[in-house]
Amino acid sequence: MRRALIVVDVQKDFCEGGNVPVKGGAGRAVAIADLIRGADGDYAHVVATRDHHIDPGGHFSDDPDFENSFPVHCVVGSEGGEFHPEFAPVVDSGEVHEVFFKGAHSASKSGFEGATDSGTPLGEWLREREVDGVDVVGIATDHCVKATALDGARAGFDVRVLLDYTAGVTAETTGAALDELRAAGVELTGTPVVLA
Repeated sequence: MRRALIVVDVQKDFCEGGNVPVKGGAGRAVAIADLIRGADGDYAHVVATRDHHIDPGGHFSDDPDFENSFPVHCVVGSEGGEFHPEFAPVVDSGEVHEVFFKGAHSASKSGFEGATDSGTPLGEWLREREVDGVDVVGIATDHCVKATALDGARAGFDVRVLLDYTAGVTAETTGAALDELRAAGVELTGTPVVLA
């Protein structure tokens, strides 16, 4: 099986000090960078997704429900939209082979809604490279990680979520997300990080 690693939204706004911080996000940034550096050929490809909002409509709200609407975050050109400084070096070094931008004009939680700068969607990019399995890590377990893993399974990929390399918002929503992932046939490994 040719397997890829998908790193979901390890950006400043989703880590401590950001506009929509997830406790433990910065620690996951360090762990994920270490995972990539130590992968030693485990992955045919490593890719990252990036929230990249221009005008996502109701996804931004002054009165967010933190499920479908959130405070302003990851705006194109903003500091908060940049990769976390502990993760950015593996992107800059080329150890991350491609970045997929999502959410310019919508919520777009799933990395499979993202595309390269040239417009190639994530699923198509993986299929072109004969990838049939994906490991998903990143932020947040109960939002964009979940959505990416579910869409990967729907697209026919063999999907694992490596919970040691994710951070969840709350224990309740993370538990519900894990139940949903199991029901969809997604393999879960490790223990979810939830520091809320």
